[in-house]
Amino acid sequence: MLAGATAIFAMVAILITLAFRRGRRAEGKDEARSVRVWILGLGLGFSMTILAALLGFGLFIGERLLPRGGEEVVTVGAEGRQWAWTFRYEGRAPTEDVLHIPAGRPVDVAVTTTDVIHSFWIPRLAGKLDAIPGHTNILRIEADSPGTFAGLSAEYSGPGYDSFSFSVVAHGPAEWDAFLAGQTE
Repeated sequence: MLAGATAIFAMVAILITLAFRRGRRAEGKDEARSVRVWILGLGLGFSMTILAALLGFGLFIGERLLPRGGEEVVTVGAEGRQWAWTFRYEGRAPTEDVLHIPAGRPVDVAVTTTDVIHSFWIPRLAGKLDAIPGHTNILRIEADSPGTFAGLSAEYSGPGYDSFSFSVVAHGPAEWDAFLAGQTE
């Protein structure tokens, strides 16, 4: 996005410079055609192409976070406080600073906090969502394969927020069943 914005800014700066530089003298047919090429071809065409590509990319990524029909969704509660996360599961004891999820299945994380605004962010699995006192926000995540992922808080919530992190462990089917049965911590 930074590269696209920089390219658009550079094109607009060039067009403005050309407009001021050529605006005071009489234009010939070749010069008028050249200005049209710059304005229509590079000014509008290039900008619209970059913006369309960014929009398409955003829609593609956003679609991955939408609920899909026919899948069993796991719901987990996430409660933040300075400086720890507590994760609650149905029929299972809560865990501290480690979120356990099944790999290959969608998980709805109900995010809230007990004290100040925190952010819940797992960069490899989903976007950032704020945890707000007295309010529950739902974030859908899904790990494609088993593994461990880093989660963190990207919201300033007081001294020490930069080390406010947690882990997400995505389990395969057998390991997930063992975790729910209480055999795996």
